[in-house]
Amino acid sequence: MKVPLLDLTRQYQQLKDEIEPQVLSVLQSGWYILGPQVEAFEKETAGYIGSEYAVGLNSGTDALRIALSALNIDPGDEVITSAFSYFATCEVISEIGASVVFCDIDPHTFNIDPDDFARKITSKTKAVIPVHIFGQLCEMDRIMVIARDRGIPVIEDACQAIGAAGPPGKAGSIADIGTFSFFPSKNLGAVGDGGLLTTNDPDIDAIARSLRMHGTRNDRYRHETLGYNSRLDELQAAILRIKLRYLDEFNEKRRTHASAYNEIFNEIDGIEPPVELPDYKHIYHQYTVRITGGKRDAVFESLKAEEIGCAIYYKVPLHKQPAYNGKFDNIHLPVAEKAAEEVLSLPVFPEMTVEERGMVIDAVIKAVK
Repeated sequence: MKVPLLDLTRQYQQLKDEIEPQVLSVLQSGWYILGPQVEAFEKETAGYIGSEYAVGLNSGTDALRIALSALNIDPGDEVITSAFSYFATCEVISEIGASVVFCDIDPHTFNIDPDDFARKITSKTKAVIPVHIFGQLCEMDRIMVIARDRGIPVIEDACQAIGAAGPPGKAGSIADIGTFSFFPSKNLGAVGDGGLLTTNDPDIDAIARSLRMHGTRNDRYRHETLGYNSRLDELQAAILRIKLRYLDEFNEKRRTHASAYNEIFNEIDGIEPPVELPDYKHIYHQYTVRITGGKRDAVFESLKAEEIGCAIYYKVPLHKQPAYNGKFDNIHLPVAEKAAEEVLSLPVFPEMTVEERGMVIDAVIKAVK
């Protein structure tokens, strides 16, 4: 591969002299689950994000699942979310028996359309999950006003957006609950699964801590409610603590690559680069362009042939996923459906070289023309 979509080994090589002693220290300690590393990581991420509390969990999916449980979302309740996201966002809603209500997206940011969110609210709406897709904050000021006026709790799906910010604040600090993933490919990536739930509400914090431990509180063998087994382990926390110190630096490198791409691609017919809203900080978990004119698949194949890493996030919008067995066939969300036909993500990882970036640009221009 001339230019990979992502190369995790480069970051490891950069940080190995810090990571390896910490890993050995955890192994030698004999404390592997919910120990001092997790506790320290929770405090440090809460401080970074700007939330009062942070709860380490097994995955971003579990963070969403526990967030819904903490808000007492029940079967029959409606939860509104974007139709353009990873499947986990809607999967957890369906798992608990609630009804998913899909919104269309803004054509420029790919984030949930606040106006469509307002239209989809009914008397059964019990929560909304805006997704900060690809690393750009949703228009949370508008979403929060709409939600607060109707008494609807808000869960931020910030699984792709740690460090992203906008006028209301940083991702995960704005709504009732924030949720994060530390899947290895994320901007802050573990060496396995990991997740986090953030909140400013002490009651939600206490509930989340109970739910991650099978519904226990002070007595590990007294279960106050049905919960989950969703604990961040010490090894992951130790590694994430190191990487957290470099997160802003890594995000800025992504932004530098994105800016260089934008400068070129804004002048090329058939390519629409991502839009960064004024006063917002996009952290480019993915650098996702639109390839217009029905050429996306051809460009994708051309880049693969040139050994340029690329991916399609997401080629099937959530309301069209086979898992729903046609349940939403009568729903038409034209912006999300059009995006699924045109989006293409290009390499933007912080360790990518200027030379590699130039190779990506040349290959994309060649493929589009």
